[in-house]
Amino acid sequence: MRLNKYIAASGLTSRRKADELIKAGKVKVNGSVLDEPGYVVEPDDVVEVEGSIIQPAKQHVYIMLNKPKGYITSVSDEKGRPTVMDLVAEVDARLFPVGRLDYNTSGLLLMTNDGELAYRLTHPKHEVEKTYRARVAGVLSPERIAKLKKGV
Repeated sequence: MRLNKYIAASGLTSRRKADELIKAGKVKVNGSVLDEPGYVVEPDDVVEVEGSIIQPAKQHVYIMLNKPKGYITSVSDEKGRPTVMDLVAEVDARLFPVGRLDYNTSGLLLMTNDGELAYRLTHPKHEVEKTYRARVAGVLSPERIAKLKKGV
C-alpha cells in the first residue's frame, strides 16, 4: 500500500492531507523521514506521523452528523471554540470530518476514519457534486439570485 494511502487508512487524515504531511517531513518509516507519498509500505514497516506510530484502521466508521450551528468543522480549534469532534467524543475511532460547514451553518456532515472515502468525496478530480439549501429572510432581488447562482 502506498504511504499516503496507508496514512489515510489509519483514519488520521485524508490522502490529500497525508501528502502534505509527507512532503513537510512529518512522516517516518522505520525511523527515517520519507518525503515520497508513493513509497510502498511493507507489512513489517513502522510508520510514524508527527512522532506517533500509526496503523490502518481495522474497521471503518461512518457517521452522518446533523451539525448544529455554533460548532467548528475541525478536529481542533486554537481559539477553544466547540468543534464537531465534541459531538462524537464517545465514538471509539479516530474520526475526522469530510468537507466542512461554516460555524454558523447547520446540516449534514459526514464523519469517518476512512481516508480513502474522504479523498474520493473531496478531491476536485472526482467532481462530486454538492447541494446546499439556504433559508433567507425576506425576498431576494433578481440580482441577488443571479449572484447566488454564480457561486461563492
